[in-house]
Amino acid sequence: MYIFLIGILVIAILGNAKLIGNYIGFFADLLPKFPDAKGAMKAVSMVQVIQMVMLFVAALILITCKVKAKDVGNSQVFRSGVVALVSVYGVAWMADTFFAHHMGFLREFLGNAVQNYPWAYAVLAFLTSKLVNSQGAAIAIVVPMALNVGMDPVLVLSFISACYGYFFLPTYPSDLACIGFDRSGTTRIGKYILNHSFMIPGLIGVSSGCCVGYVLAHLFF
Repeated sequence: MYIFLIGILVIAILGNAKLIGNYIGFFADLLPKFPDAKGAMKAVSMVQVIQMVMLFVAALILITCKVKAKDVGNSQVFRSGVVALVSVYGVAWMADTFFAHHMGFLREFLGNAVQNYPWAYAVLAFLTSKLVNSQGAAIAIVVPMALNVGMDPVLVLSFISACYGYFFLPTYPSDLACIGFDRSGTTRIGKYILNHSFMIPGLIGVSSGCCVGYVLAHLFF
């Protein structure tokens, strides 16, 4: 556990190296830099840093903590992680093939809906985030489209919480991991798929966020 926590601390320091360096004078150059396609020196992506650090941590735990490697594959954590990994790749491939191919049609369809029914922006942001399985990608798709069709920017800002639709279908890796880790059986997918353990908390969170966002955006902008 301590090795794992140290790994997380190292990632946190490397991820905030520039910010920390501005205050204490060092740490800023901890991330290694390599020339990119144009010859400019560019720091290693934090995605790669996280992978390298955590792989090193896993190897260190195996070596120093007398863990039997053959027992790792039989653990509940490993099995849940593999299920989550397969789910991630499945959704990512679908988003990068089917939805990417029809993105022009989706933009046109969603744009018409938002233009005719401004309130539908929240629903579209919610569904888009689930389809592409990414908050950032959903924002990149829906927000410019809404602004281009003349939607009020304050209204767009009001419903920013609607971009979190991961939970609607129980396919996101963290959801599947929670189901796999829960030995009590209280975290589960119901008979009808959409009545899983994350539905009510997720809907409450998104709807509350949109309502509070609507009030705050119209109060301060």
